[in-house]
Amino acid sequence: MGINSERDLEANIQIGPTDVGMVRIFVEAGSTEIPMDFDPDEADEIAEELKAAAMAARAVKKR
Repeated sequence: MGINSERDLEANIQIGPTDVGMVRIFVEAGSTEIPMDFDPDEADEIAEELKAAAMAARAVKKR
């Protein structure tokens, strides 16, 4: 399965700072919880990648 494979799965995502200066992305799906911690510079890189992906997705929709 790749990034383009559709799935019928419901998940929640939370993003915020931790008390030790990291940025946490917390994903919860059913009984599975995935906490991912990133330093602020890594979080900035992820944010840039998300924005670039959103722009690319908009370009696909306009075709």
